[in-house]
Amino acid sequence: MTQVDSGRETSAAREAVATARSVVVKIGSSALTSLAGGLDTERLDKLADAVEARMRAGSDVVVVSSGAIGAGIAPLKLSSRPRDLATKQAAASVGQLALAHAWGTSFARYGRTVGQVLLTAGDFSRREHHRNAQRTLDRLRSLHAIAVVNENDTIATEEIRFGDNDRLAALVAHLVGADALVLLSDVDGLYDGDPRKGAAKFIPEVRSSADLDGVIAGSGGALGTGGMASKLSAARLAADAGVPVLLAAATDAAAALTGASVGTAFAARPVRLSARKFWVRHAADSRGAVLLDEGAVQAVAQCRRSLLAAGITGVRGRFHGGDVIDLVDPDGHVVARGVAEYDSTELQTMVGRSTSELPEGMQRPVIHADDLVKV
Repeated sequence: MTQVDSGRETSAAREAVATARSVVVKIGSSALTSLAGGLDTERLDKLADAVEARMRAGSDVVVVSSGAIGAGIAPLKLSSRPRDLATKQAAASVGQLALAHAWGTSFARYGRTVGQVLLTAGDFSRREHHRNAQRTLDRLRSLHAIAVVNENDTIATEEIRFGDNDRLAALVAHLVGADALVLLSDVDGLYDGDPRKGAAKFIPEVRSSADLDGVIAGSGGALGTGGMASKLSAARLAADAGVPVLLAAATDAAAALTGASVGTAFAARPVRLSARKFWVRHAADSRGAVLLDEGAVQAVAQCRRSLLAAGITGVRGRFHGGDVIDLVDPDGHVVARGVAEYDSTELQTMVGRSTSELPEGMQRPVIHADDLVKV
């Protein structure tokens, strides 16, 4: 167990995690499964014990559980984590049943009911699905059931190749308005390199991006797909949304969920993004892009103004009004995202024209400042 030094134990970020009334706890594949034996119910029970203790202390907890594919490897007599999509989905279909049953059985020891919620990152890109997921999770919590969320690996395609539910956990944390996110896996915190390959410095606290200078994050292991890069990305995503994060080892779950005295703490941004701006920035799929001149870049990225047609030099892709699109500077970098007011075909006729030159009905901004987020 990696203990943090006494000067950091009472930091604002750790205090926020330790006292949070609403917590999302993400548990990685390696904490629940093994190649030889599949699902490890003894380890799962210990994690359930830690979650139960936190709930008895007065917190509301949502569990985001990986492990469906890993739980299906042994029953299907596979020698390693599958690489092809069809076998991944087959393993998930077998493992999902075992995983849900194990969580239900474990929490039943405390008289608690478990509700399984299967999502993909794609569900967050569609506003209707996003709202439906929010209502389901909120209702489960109001009925005092424990929501166990997992990525729907049996039908997911691109999602299976990205993250080990880390990003999904960060999205869920914002979705349910959580006060903290705890990421539990086989690593005891953030290092500036891979500690398995030699000397690496442990980083107990991340207050800003400056604390990440020189950090090298690797990919996942044999059972999971996330790795430190995915966890770091998820932690920054959640922190950007105003949710403090604790990254710790699953074996330290009890300490992580009581005093938050282990692992690496990520401080949250002072002001939480609105639900709409968070969706635009992190959850929605980009349907196209507009190219901006330097003046427009300055207006939208620095001055937070609405985007006008006069500052647009080109349009990429096919999109409709209401779709999220990228805003690209002259060097090809995405500087912002926003909700388009016009279809791409309409916008093609507006490129570079001042508002006074546009016909009536097309004089409103291309993207209103309220629907625009810097990236």
